[in-house]
Amino acid sequence: MGTGEDRSEIVFFDVETTIPTRTGQKYALLEFGAILICPRKLVEQHSYSTLVRPSDLSLISTLSVRCNGITRDAVTSAPSFADIADKVFDVLHGRIWAGHNILKFDCPRIREAFAGIDRPAPEPKGTIDTLTLLTERFGRRAGNMKMASLATYFGLGEQTHRSLDDVRMNFEVLKHCATVLFLESSLPDILTNSPNAAVRSRANGNTNLEGMGLSIDTPSSSVKIGSPMKSVAEAYTESDNPILPLVSRNVEEVPDLIKTNSSRPDPFNLVQFSAEVRESIQLDAMDEEPASYSRDSSASIATEGYIGITDFLEPNKISISSVSLSLSPLRSGMQKIQILHNNAELQVCSKCLKVRFGISTKFVDYAGRPRLSFVVDVSSELCQLLDAIDNLAQKLTEDSGSMSEWRPVVNRKPGFMNSPTVRLNLPTVVDGNISRWVTEIYQKESSATQKLMFSRFDVAELDSLIIPGTLLDVYFSVDSYDYQQIAGIRLVAKKLIVHSSLIDKATCRLT
Repeated sequence: MGTGEDRSEIVFFDVETTIPTRTGQKYALLEFGAILICPRKLVEQHSYSTLVRPSDLSLISTLSVRCNGITRDAVTSAPSFADIADKVFDVLHGRIWAGHNILKFDCPRIREAFAGIDRPAPEPKGTIDTLTLLTERFGRRAGNMKMASLATYFGLGEQTHRSLDDVRMNFEVLKHCATVLFLESSLPDILTNSPNAAVRSRANGNTNLEGMGLSIDTPSSSVKIGSPMKSVAEAYTESDNPILPLVSRNVEEVPDLIKTNSSRPDPFNLVQFSAEVRESIQLDAMDEEPASYSRDSSASIATEGYIGITDFLEPNKISISSVSLSLSPLRSGMQKIQILHNNAELQVCSKCLKVRFGISTKFVDYAGRPRLSFVVDVSSELCQLLDAIDNLAQKLTEDSGSMSEWRPVVNRKPGFMNSPTVRLNLPTVVDGNISRWVTEIYQKESSATQKLMFSRFDVAELDSLIIPGTLLDVYFSVDSYDYQQIAGIRLVAKKLIVHSSLIDKATCRLT
């Protein structure tokens, strides 16, 4: 299915699966379908689809059949995933992946399928999740943004929930949305005032946000806790819309129809577009210095002391009036909140936090790889600081035009309001075939603190360290996210000190 060594095509793909009917039951692949699209001409170059026979046919329940129409009889003579793994790998590996909700569903299913046959999964060159992209750019004019709703909105027929049909419908929906946005960007003063225009902010350079103390005269906005807002970031311009590369078969004709800016990157470079989308949605701190590790042992111990913790402040040492939030635009047209303390990155140290829930891998990144996190109980001082930042970040996000649902960083569940928790995220980087965490982890025995060194970076190693009831000193930064209509702030763990001795734990409890 390859069309060249550069593998520059975009592969739109979709999987159909069984529907789990009980807790702990996994999905099983029933069908895989993909099309290769030329990013310059927007034509389908190749297609591939196949039914897949699961190892256990009893997983195909009545619920599964109602969803996609694939019965046990239909897959009885189909190949197993092991039989088609080489073909699927060749279709996907090293290309830009595209699809609707693939980050949360299709990518994890592909990785699970390859793991199930003990083979490395394919890796994308870039990823375009059209659910994320169209929700951000097209808005909710079509309703709930499901593929069926979008297809109905454009009169493209009913969704069949079969892989090849769905990816072709996905591609057509994307082209229709791109065309609408392209036309709106050509005549923004006329078309974006229509009733069906996107609800999101449109930057026409003249918007006056009176009554909120906001203006869009500056390239970025900032807000200081304890003081009124001074400005808000300029909303993205439609001429910068990243869907424009998908509009015309003849890219040479498009620049004549819109006002271009020669200082900006080539808007028709889809590889760059994909990178910008990934930049705006990826939540991992990929620019951090990787933790030291040894290839000779799984978890050896280094005797050097930990360094670089003087920039981390305990909550009671942080003046709320010195915390500021800046809203800065990304190249993709989206915006990201920066959280500063005295004009430097806010970095917090909170000691003797008890682990409530151990390592979780239920969240995934753009390629379906697990994001690592765990949950700890938090003190009243830390809650006060995080609540103040959270409230200001939410207001800044809403005033910037975001329609995303805000998720508070401090979790207070009904019945446990006096036992608040927060989730701490462990940033990871990909090194060859290894996905490794970059958080520095230390172990404290009485007065000695030693750095742990990892080679395999197996999640099981973390499971044995970060278990419920464990006490930790946590050094973290505060980041923001606005992804798939969910926004909030997140805590990124840079250093962890695990208390292991009984004396040390007793000291923590006394303090």
